[in-house]
Amino acid sequence: MNEHVVFITGASGYVGEMLCDQFSKRPDVAKIVALDKEPQTDWGKEIPKVTYVRHNLADDGWQEQVAAHQPTVVIHTAWQIRELYGERDKQWRWNIEGSDNVFDFALSTPGVERLVYFSTAASYAAKVDNTFTHHFTEAEGFRDDEYSYAKEKKVSEEHLLEKYEAAKAAGRTTPKISIVRPAAITGPRGRFQRVRFGLQSALQGNLKKGFLNRIVSLLTMFMPATKGWVRQFIHEDDVTDIVAQFSFAPITWDYEAYNMTSVSEPVYAKDMGKAVGKRILPIYPWMARLAFWFFWHATQGKVPTAAHVWRFYSYPIVMSGEKLATVYTCKYSSLDAIRYTDGRYEDWVPESKRSTRPTQAA
Repeated sequence: MNEHVVFITGASGYVGEMLCDQFSKRPDVAKIVALDKEPQTDWGKEIPKVTYVRHNLADDGWQEQVAAHQPTVVIHTAWQIRELYGERDKQWRWNIEGSDNVFDFALSTPGVERLVYFSTAASYAAKVDNTFTHHFTEAEGFRDDEYSYAKEKKVSEEHLLEKYEAAKAAGRTTPKISIVRPAAITGPRGRFQRVRFGLQSALQGNLKKGFLNRIVSLLTMFMPATKGWVRQFIHEDDVTDIVAQFSFAPITWDYEAYNMTSVSEPVYAKDMGKAVGKRILPIYPWMARLAFWFFWHATQGKVPTAAHVWRFYSYPIVMSGEKLATVYTCKYSSLDAIRYTDGRYEDWVPESKRSTRPTQAA
């Protein structure tokens, strides 16, 4: 059995830490080198096989530390998703320069066989002429968008392709590269163990205590939604299993991108309202824009409603999951992922809040 050394960036975040936990249980993983600019969580400290490196990817110095462990797999999840108020240059450096450093490391370090990079659905761009019926495919590519997260991820993917093609042209041996563009990731860990400030947590009343969170929870007593509101969800267990397959199982491609979403109906506003037990409050896009602008500046970015984010709550982005389905079958539909609490981390869900899929009820 080949024993892998896995290098995971963003290892103190929701997805990165979950990958550390799940991959530590694999007999073919000897060691996990976990890097994050934030301190390791108490829960993360209990995960076996992990060597933790606290470092910002944009700052040199981590490369030598990580290379000493001879990684065979690199998984890049690190990203400053929430825009930094008034500090776009710092954010750009962290995200773009940091990612460039990871790509250079993966493409130049002997022994690295796989690179998995977490991109985003947002870079397909939420535009006024988007429709529910058009499902974006990987072949269409990303579109220009001024929302910082969407813009930076597009640039980062372009940089990765440029670096890969340059390495190939130079005759260097390159790792097999898989880019995943996930729908909104959800599951019992995301909603009950690793609660983040976001739409899911606010609508389900799971935000931690505090004045600001109380205000947001009050404002989401109803679910405000435009006519174009829609979401796709991917279950955290599917995320882990897809990344495991792309990291450890035989794959036939050298460089591919996959929309990380199931082949299923997306979640429309009425479905989301039922899932979180909220009545729909119909609004117009201009209302969302005004509210987002106000809270962004009034809280100096503490409520993550940065410029252009309102469009992603107003106009639909629906991805096709057909390409992913040729190599992986999702266990959860988009609606089931958000509606039920099944999953590997269901023990974190209070008994009173558990909801099991009918097909799994015994």
